[in-house]
Amino acid sequence: MTLPYTKELTLAMPVTNLDASIEWYTGILGFELLYKLDEMGWAEVKSSVPGVNVGLSQVEDHKLGGPTPTFGVEDIAAARATLESKGVSFDGETMTIEGMVALATFFDPDRNSLMLFEGLNEDE
Repeated sequence: MTLPYTKELTLAMPVTNLDASIEWYTGILGFELLYKLDEMGWAEVKSSVPGVNVGLSQVEDHKLGGPTPTFGVEDIAAARATLESKGVSFDGETMTIEGMVALATFFDPDRNSLMLFEGLNEDE
């Protein structure tokens, strides 16, 4: 038996400043603020990927680690250049696995890692 999943996914990211993180995810990544619950220290932003949201959870003691949300883009060089022009920090150069994928890891203000990928499948 499989679980009855819906077509929605929310990735929870720990952040140290909820308002600054909302500004970063909406202003830098272009996500849309869905709601903010000050009493819970929680906000949710909507990505441009249908059904994929990012939950921002304010924490006092931020520890790095956990999954890395990886977003597909049509042109990784252009997407990276756009983010770099907004001061986004990347972890080294874009890595390319020929005929398969290009990957670029970057960081939000709390040093949570996120990644861009561009499929390079030559058969498509």
